[in-house]
Amino acid sequence: MKNPHLLLLRFSALGDVAMTVPVIRCLYKSYPDLKITFVSRPYLEPLFEEFENFNFYPIDTGVRHKGVKGICTLFSELIKTPFSGVADLHGVLRTHLLSFLFTTTFFRVKQINKGRIAKHRLIRKKNKKFQPLTPTIYRYADVFRKLGFSINIEDHEFPDKKPIPENFINLYNQSDRKWIGIAPFASYKGKTYPLDLMQQVIAYLQKDYQIFLFGAGQKEIRKLEVWEKAYTNVLNTAGNTSLRDQIQIMPYLDLMISMDSSNGHLAANFGTPVLSLWGLTHPFCGFAPFYQPKENSLTLDRKKYPLIPTSVYGNITPSGYENAFRSLKPKEVIEKALELVKK
Repeated sequence: MKNPHLLLLRFSALGDVAMTVPVIRCLYKSYPDLKITFVSRPYLEPLFEEFENFNFYPIDTGVRHKGVKGICTLFSELIKTPFSGVADLHGVLRTHLLSFLFTTTFFRVKQINKGRIAKHRLIRKKNKKFQPLTPTIYRYADVFRKLGFSINIEDHEFPDKKPIPENFINLYNQSDRKWIGIAPFASYKGKTYPLDLMQQVIAYLQKDYQIFLFGAGQKEIRKLEVWEKAYTNVLNTAGNTSLRDQIQIMPYLDLMISMDSSNGHLAANFGTPVLSLWGLTHPFCGFAPFYQPKENSLTLDRKKYPLIPTSVYGNITPSGYENAFRSLKPKEVIEKALELVKK
């Protein structure tokens, strides 16, 4: 196919969009003449700045592209380009509608298989089928295979580091400490390590390492500011550092400690070791950070909590599981962090 041009649809969320990056790298490696147009929320554009021959198309879900009428407007805007194929990597109502509109005009369209039946078997209470599901990154790759663009994720190569963000240069040049990122928040309580326990982890690690805290939203920022003021070697990046700068600092971290959340994926995209903490979700759901050994995931004891994973998103807390995450002791997190950062 001469000068192929693919349209990719993945409107949100940060972690899910971040997981497309290694797949896109493999696409460009196998098809160097490929052009990509990626439709997503405007704030996610910095994730793709490493790519050439790449067009980021921001979607305005609040006004112009809101509702059925808005999706029709979006279709009328995109249809002007003769795409070689449409890859729906989201598989939600809005992208279903958009994909359908493209099929009516004889575009080649393929949609992600989310494996909903297998996920249901993994998270159900009775007759749970506890076995690893296909990782999301491989599900993305399968969409492109169906479009005729086969790639091998094992051929993935990490990019070179970009220059360190200007506001971190002095610290980088003056400090001989290793850098550890800590992203203590997640979208649901079932995925968030108890903050009083995380504070113990921070208090210990900051004695010998420079700690960078990551988060978003005013409530999270206020908590991170408290920790920043309480400890000497702790720097809060939330609220005063752009997503672009946060992404650029990821390759310079010696370790990222993350929940089952976006920062683990952002760091993993650059080959940074990621220690991921899993509460009521589990790596078997297919969302473990890219290219990380399974030993880097600390999970809860399923003999004590056999219903784990209770959901894919961490939004279901069965009775008796309210304090399950507290069974993962700070000592275990610290010991694993020290093991990884000293490698």
